[in-house]
Amino acid sequence: MTTSPHPLVVQARRLAAEVLAPQAERVDQEGVPASSIEAIKKSGLLGVSAPVAYGGSGAPNSVAREIAEILAGACCSTWFVQTQHYTPVLTLVKNELPARDRLLGKLATGELLSGVAYAHLRRYPQVPVRAVPKRGGWRFHGMVPWYTGWGLNDVMLLAGVTDADEVVFAFTEARQQSGLKASAPMRLAALTAARTVSLQLDGLWIPEDNVALHAPYETWAAGDRPKPTNASPAVFGVAESALALLDQNDPTTKALRLRVDKVRRQAYALADHPAPHEHMEERLALKTKAFDLMRTATTAALVAGGGRALALDNRAQRLAREAMFLLVQGQTTEVRHAHLGSLSAAY
Repeated sequence: MTTSPHPLVVQARRLAAEVLAPQAERVDQEGVPASSIEAIKKSGLLGVSAPVAYGGSGAPNSVAREIAEILAGACCSTWFVQTQHYTPVLTLVKNELPARDRLLGKLATGELLSGVAYAHLRRYPQVPVRAVPKRGGWRFHGMVPWYTGWGLNDVMLLAGVTDADEVVFAFTEARQQSGLKASAPMRLAALTAARTVSLQLDGLWIPEDNVALHAPYETWAAGDRPKPTNASPAVFGVAESALALLDQNDPTTKALRLRVDKVRRQAYALADHPAPHEHMEERLALKTKAFDLMRTATTAALVAGGGRALALDNRAQRLAREAMFLLVQGQTTEVRHAHLGSLSAAY
């Protein structure tokens, strides 16, 4: 007996096959086009984890992971722009503040695409962005080192730390405005196409009604800490796309795919574990194994392709650079130490 795939998985496969994969090499060189973002907005994928009552699908995490694998494997730059959207959605789902009723429906249906600017909170006790109460709202001062999707997303969820060591997450329009200035897009070895900039904040004012989360820093950090320790579905998506470039009848390809499937099952089982703070060492070990397999798969695709694989219009070199990016995407000190430890133990 076979189980039919979730409708959103079917939609993701169609989007990947018809829109993302055919132009991925060109997008890698020229940038994610607005047309791809519009296709994603209309697809229903942005509401995969949002409640049905707000226009979302309320799908299980397994569906969201499969969609991420499909999109990342087709065009990692486009995946990276749209994946920023899910943290704002889940933040609104979990917190019953006025911003929820005003924005969650628009985010769930794809009317609005959101970016995020909160990873700098993980540098605490350094405070790159300070939030100060002011006139029925908050003023934000400092610099956001990385912001992805500039010029593509409609709103952003910005976070800062108060003098009382609290976090404030608030929505604002993702455009240059009084108190907010973006740098030129960064030129990176991979995913330049995702339009990543830094943001200079000089007293950007956001009204209280736009606040999505206000909590003690330690409370937020306790919930955030386990998230980066789990293997990213994008890693498996890029690995699968690299394996697809190999001879499918070759024993090496078959063995690699079996190893990828095994690590994926183990990693996702832990991601679904009801106690996210447990099995941290095992989560990190599986994350680094996933990295190793992705690197092996993308290297194999390069080797199999020979010199032609180095051409900028060749899929193998793009996947290899995207894999390099995923090695450090969302990296925390804990993840870095675990990864370096696994690399040193291998020799």
